[in-house]
Amino acid sequence: MTYLFIVNPVAGNNSGKQSILIIQEVMERNIFEYSIKETTKPGDAKVFSKEAAESSIDVIVAVGGDGTVNEVFNGMIGSNKILGIVPAGTGNDLSRSLHIPLAIEDALEFIVNGDYISIDVGKINGQLFINVASVGLDAIIAEEANKIKKVISGKYSYILALLKGLIYFKSKKIKIKIDDENEFEKDIMLVAISNGICYGGGMRIAPNAQINDGLFDICIVKKMSKFKLLYLFPSIYKGDHVKFDEVEILRGERIDISSNEDLIINIDGEVIYHKPISFRILKNAIRVIGKIK
Repeated sequence: MTYLFIVNPVAGNNSGKQSILIIQEVMERNIFEYSIKETTKPGDAKVFSKEAAESSIDVIVAVGGDGTVNEVFNGMIGSNKILGIVPAGTGNDLSRSLHIPLAIEDALEFIVNGDYISIDVGKINGQLFINVASVGLDAIIAEEANKIKKVISGKYSYILALLKGLIYFKSKKIKIKIDDENEFEKDIMLVAISNGICYGGGMRIAPNAQINDGLFDICIVKKMSKFKLLYLFPSIYKGDHVKFDEVEILRGERIDISSNEDLIINIDGEVIYHKPISFRILKNAIRVIGKIK
């Protein structure tokens, strides 16, 4: 097996850069053929991955956060290459769904000794995502967290972003259609379309999601007071938010969301703007080193 490591050196307060020596040590100890490329700007990881997908490399490894993983998988999608992940970012949420160790050396050993599985990929208005896409308050939080985590890493950046988001956010009236059958209108705080389990640095927004079952788990948080929402948010880290009356979990392959208001969308930690929004799941779209428990 031959490996390419695509490293985002500034991920996780330079954890990506620090991982290079560990990569070299583990790969040479295991006597595998490998190479390393460092990104210098957004988009590099996708370019490197696309080039690798057309080469003799077997495994393309994203070393960084969920944004790096998103770029790498978008570059290699449609090829027969295997995706590996070394979680070196602040969130590392996809790694949690795939039960990849969060310590860099342990993740590398997992990659060289682990098996691969085929997993689903989400598609939103033509753009691919691998973990979670969401609309509403958490998209605002993601936008703020992207700014804050440059200074404060880990879940604390999301907590601070939450507090700021609560000050400005107002509920959104949206129309949702699931699989051309279930159609309804709701006044919502957020809707998360989940392929994986976690987002936001370990929040278990869809605690029962399976990343290879051909379905999205759709978490709808209906309008509530901001005081109650502040009380609810910590429970997401354990997946206990599903016990609240205002939280509804549905499942489906195709989801369409529309609104008279502008919608901000969080896609694997990156924020974009679209209206209306169409989600589709692509079954068994990519092979990745990981496991499903």
